[in-house]
Amino acid sequence: MACAALVLAGGCGQKDDAKKKAATQVAAKVNADEITVHQVNAILARTPNLPPEAAPRAKREILTRLVDQQLAVQQAIKTKLDRSPPVVQALEAARADILARAYADSIAKAQPKPGADEVKKYYAEHPELFAQRRIFSLEEIAVRGKEDLAPALREQAAKAKSMKEIALWLQAQKIPFQPNVGARAAEQVPMEMLSGLQKMKDGDIQVFATAGGLGVVRIAASKSKPVSEEKAAPVIQQFLFNRKSGEAVAAELKALKSGAKIEYLGEFTADLAEAEAKAKADAAAAAKARAAAKAKSEAEAQARAEDATKARKASEERAKLEAEERAKAASPKAAPLPQKTLEQGVKGLR
Repeated sequence: MACAALVLAGGCGQKDDAKKKAATQVAAKVNADEITVHQVNAILARTPNLPPEAAPRAKREILTRLVDQQLAVQQAIKTKLDRSPPVVQALEAARADILARAYADSIAKAQPKPGADEVKKYYAEHPELFAQRRIFSLEEIAVRGKEDLAPALREQAAKAKSMKEIALWLQAQKIPFQPNVGARAAEQVPMEMLSGLQKMKDGDIQVFATAGGLGVVRIAASKSKPVSEEKAAPVIQQFLFNRKSGEAVAAELKALKSGAKIEYLGEFTADLAEAEAKAKADAAAAAKARAAAKAKSEAEAQARAEDATKARKASEERAKLEAEERAKAASPKAAPLPQKTLEQGVKGLR
């Protein structure tokens, strides 16, 4: 009996411990729903550069937001918002996005970390980012969608002594542009531009092809700011790992796509080039129609203005004539001279 009692007592103690442990995993109860410590910690882990002493307050704030969120969720379900088509569609899209990212992450995490040799090789191949790194003070002019302008713009840049001369030339050609001035480190410059920029001296001007069109760049000043291999190694390793992971995910998706049966329907049956050509033609037609409508509107406005001017002038002319008529009517008529006076006047002339 004593043994049984001890066993039972031990069992009760274990159950109490289990209940207590389970209870500690719950941060708050909102009506019938629970918010767990794991939820709070998961959000806390996504908060960058949080000092340890700030963690308790941050956890409280996170829990408060989760409580508010859960109350809103309960009301949404109560009012059947979770069944409305837009919400169902959004939930399905979020679920698909989460699952796709989870699969991509699983492939990325399976990739090996780059070795020391790979890091050393990358460091040596990119002196512009590390051993010969510079901080640039740049003057820039961005010209959008004017690739055919490149030869003329390069000619102007070659003989220009300042960016103002190029800006004035663009204004004279009625070509819109966007000027910009600022300091940028080598790693903040697009790689396709950096190699050319690295060869330039302070004061040099050069034209670069950009994603949006053309860019005219002048190095107003620069200073050397190299980064040692030791300091750069962790950054390079992470960059190489990210690049390798991205390539692995792309290769996996390509393989999945080649083995899947994919059928495009409706407007997506057309070839991409055809679809782009059609969209371009439609846009051009719409722009032409807008221009024609604008021209017609302006012509009609001009015609109305001319008609108004003519009507005003006619009204002024009528008013003038009426004023003259009234003036004539208002002036007294001269009385006829007596016959005797006329005879005396004639005798005087003789």
